[in-house]
Amino acid sequence: MAQTKKPGITDETPVLENSELLQGLPASVFFQAVEHSPVAISITDLHANILYSNRAFTKETGYEASEVLGRNESVLSNRNTPRLVYDALWGRLQQLKPWSGVLVNRRKDGKRYLAELMVAPVLDEENQPIHYLGMHRDVTELYSLEQRVQNQKAMIEKAVNAANVAMVLLDEEEKIVLDNLAYKTLATDMCPQEPSHVILRALQDDMGERLDTIRERGVGFSDYEVRLDIGRNSTPRWFSIDGSMIEIGDETADSFFAQPERRYLMLVINDVTELRRRQHAEQMNALKLLIAEEEALQSMREALNGALYQFQRPLNLMNAAVRMLEQRKGDEGALTEQVIGALREAIGAGNEAREKLEQALPNETPGVKSSINMNELLRNVLELSTSDLLKHGILVDWHPPLHMPAMIGFESRLHSLFKQLVDNAIEAMASSGTSRRELSIVARVEGGDVVVNISDTGPGVSEENRTRVFEPFFSTKPNTNKGAGYGMGLTIVQEIVAEHLGTVHIDPLYQEGCRVCVHLPLGTARS
Repeated sequence: MAQTKKPGITDETPVLENSELLQGLPASVFFQAVEHSPVAISITDLHANILYSNRAFTKETGYEASEVLGRNESVLSNRNTPRLVYDALWGRLQQLKPWSGVLVNRRKDGKRYLAELMVAPVLDEENQPIHYLGMHRDVTELYSLEQRVQNQKAMIEKAVNAANVAMVLLDEEEKIVLDNLAYKTLATDMCPQEPSHVILRALQDDMGERLDTIRERGVGFSDYEVRLDIGRNSTPRWFSIDGSMIEIGDETADSFFAQPERRYLMLVINDVTELRRRQHAEQMNALKLLIAEEEALQSMREALNGALYQFQRPLNLMNAAVRMLEQRKGDEGALTEQVIGALREAIGAGNEAREKLEQALPNETPGVKSSINMNELLRNVLELSTSDLLKHGILVDWHPPLHMPAMIGFESRLHSLFKQLVDNAIEAMASSGTSRRELSIVARVEGGDVVVNISDTGPGVSEENRTRVFEPFFSTKPNTNKGAGYGMGLTIVQEIVAEHLGTVHIDPLYQEGCRVCVHLPLGTARS
């Protein structure tokens, strides 16, 4: 590559050293440059006796040049500076190397100040020291400001670490910039998951585009609650989240004039688990009463439906007999007519009784649609079935996802749905006599559905009965025809799933027992 030459410079132009360039300057220029330098400058002999001091030296120390000429630099020394500092200073100078550091100096009026000092040896042509050059400036205010910032930082960190709520500051890439002791404790509890990442995912699932808008506009949010199931088979925890955006100026040199801002997200995470557990205990007591009432009503409905089912059979037979007699009218027409009349009277009475039974059926009231956390609902069902599970020695394998988005539905009806499926699984394993009794519940979000799989190690359901088990009054249980109320459990499950516009089926590929798969849309339920 050809070398670019500056105008007026040729290859023959001699290159001058600094010393040669400066030889043309008069000595007064050097003197004036040092004399008017804003930095305090002094020149001493090899014993630190002052031979020269400039105007800035007088301004910093209060000593006129005439007052310090011939005096030792120790006139500025203060006992607050440790002896080791001076030993280090002289050690460097003896090695013909400069030294820089901070000393506590004393002015003429006795006031102390911090002097940022640089001392360098002045060498002759034989590289031997002949003088020492000292330059220093007052950094007391700078030190005071730095110390104040450090003190404030220490007090803030102490106050933040003493808080019983977790705090974390995240940059635009969601990397942790600052956190407190409570957050570190939470991170240990949730290891290997990072709490801030899990909480942001939960907030994103619940708030959607609103969270993006909040972050773009630099506004915050408060008291937003999320539930996390931390670890396998662990107790759920509830957190109330406050979020605020903080705009901070860039600290790089490039931004000195432009002052671009970076946005940070501050999350304040308050563990409200104990409060929610107390509320949960109260809700469970109310739920037990509600479930007991619904089971009683359901038993009554099943009994009446069973009675109606059995009552309908003789009515059907009598109707058939009437049709047969009407077809065989002959010479004994009068007698046949009397029998037909009696049968019709009996049929009328039977239909009247059947209608009264139907009117006696309790009405089903699904309640009001609400936001439902499937993890919480399934945990409630398992809690209600705990005594039966323990009684039959059934091991529960429950895999709650760390966070489940809320779905809309009828809470009491969904409790009944999954309680029925769990009860069926318990009964199947208890009646089969199998030694391996395991109940597995897996919930996940798939597309726009909440999918719940309930598996047991019972005898399973044969291929020809996988669809029939959802029919009214069909059951694989023995002696189902000896009383009312049998064969309605999975029919009720099908009804509740249909109310939520979902689907339910028995997994044909599951070979270790029976697996029922329930798909429920996240945001839809039939009113």
